[in-house]
Amino acid sequence: MLRSLLSRIFPWFGESHPVVSVIRLTGPIGATGGLRRGLSLATVAKQIEHAFSIGGLKAVALAINSPGGSPVQSALIVKRIRDLAKEKDVPVVAFAEDVAASGGYMLALAGDEIYVHEASIVGSIGVVAGGFGFPDAIKKLGIERRLYTAGERKAMLDPFSPEKEEDVKRLGELQKDMHEYFKKMVRDRRGRRLKGARTKLFSGDVWLGGDAVKLGLVDGIGDLRSVMRERFGKKVRLKVMQPRRSRLGMLFGVRGREMDEMPDGRLSLGLGDELLAAVENRLMWSRWGL
Repeated sequence: MLRSLLSRIFPWFGESHPVVSVIRLTGPIGATGGLRRGLSLATVAKQIEHAFSIGGLKAVALAINSPGGSPVQSALIVKRIRDLAKEKDVPVVAFAEDVAASGGYMLALAGDEIYVHEASIVGSIGVVAGGFGFPDAIKKLGIERRLYTAGERKAMLDPFSPEKEEDVKRLGELQKDMHEYFKKMVRDRRGRRLKGARTKLFSGDVWLGGDAVKLGLVDGIGDLRSVMRERFGKKVRLKVMQPRRSRLGMLFGVRGREMDEMPDGRLSLGLGDELLAAVENRLMWSRWGL
C-alpha cells in the first residue's frame, strides 16, 4: 500500500532507470608546478571510484575538455579507469568537447568508444618541450652564473648556461621514447579502427572532429546526452560525479585543493602560485585558439 501511495505521489518511484555516471576531465593535466591545480590521478581518483560504484550502472561517460599536460598523470588516470571498467565489466564512452589534444587525447583513449563535436580539436599525438636561454643576458648584466653539481647530466639544459649539443641530443632521445609510449597506447586502444598513415597520425598534428572520424582516431560525431539517450533510452539518468570540496572551500567559494596549508597549520590561498597557474593554463588553452 505504501509503495502504491508513493508511486502516485512520485511517478518515478519504484521505476528502474538505466544510470550513466559522468566524469568531467577538464583543464590542463599535471600534478606539480603551476599545473598542480589541474587534472591528476590524486584530484579525480575518488570521482572515478564513485562513478563505478553506483547501482544500476549501464556505462561510464567521460566528458573531456583538455589541452594536454603531463603524460604520466594522463596515463595514470587512463589506467585507473580501465582497471575499474574491467573489474566492474562496465563500458566506458569518451566525449571530447572543445579540445582533446596531446594528454587530453590520451585521456579519451580510456573510452571503448570516442565521440566528438564537429568542431572539436583532436590529436596532437607527440611530445614537446620548450624553454628560454639567458646566458648572454646575464653576461651583459654582469651576473656570474655559479652552478655546482654531482653528476655530469644534473644541470642538463640549464637556461642560464650555453646550450650543449649533447644535452639537446639526450632530450631528443627522451622525447622519442615518450612518443613511442604514446603511439603504442593509441595503437593498443584504437587497433584496426586507425585508418590514416602512421606518419600522419603520429606527427603531432591536430584535426577537427570530422577528419578525426575519417582517420579512425575517434568513432563518431555526437554529444554525451544525445548518444546516451539513444543508447539507453530517454529515461536514462546521467549522474555527474562532483569533485570533493573542503568546508572552508565551500564557505569562501574556493576549491579545497586550491588552499595551501602552511607549516604552522594556517591556510593560505597562495595567490602568487594561483596567478602563475592561471598564466600557464591560459597559454595552454590559447595554443588551440581557445
